[in-house]
Amino acid sequence: MTTRPNTSSDPATRVDSLIEYPCRFPIKVMGANVEGYVQAICTVALAFDPQFTKDSLEVRQSKAGNYLGVTITINATSREQLDELYRTLSTHPMVKVVL
Repeated sequence: MTTRPNTSSDPATRVDSLIEYPCRFPIKVMGANVEGYVQAICTVALAFDPQFTKDSLEVRQSKAGNYLGVTITINATSREQLDELYRTLSTHPMVKVVL
């Protein structure tokens, strides 16, 4: 990956990015192992990446079976898209942690 400066005209938002867009970007989301959790995460992913499919999904159950770790891999097109996706997932009532 190469570092490419953000070309935003607002100096407050100018930062160098280590991500070159567009790219495939994995996001790990953890929550309680309850009915509808995986579907809820897929619905959010689809809202930010219309090409998202369940083929881009990996689910792992915790050792005791109380939690699910879901890795979604989306087509990231901008830092703004990723920031908003992280905000949306972090505030979702079924989500405990987003990495």
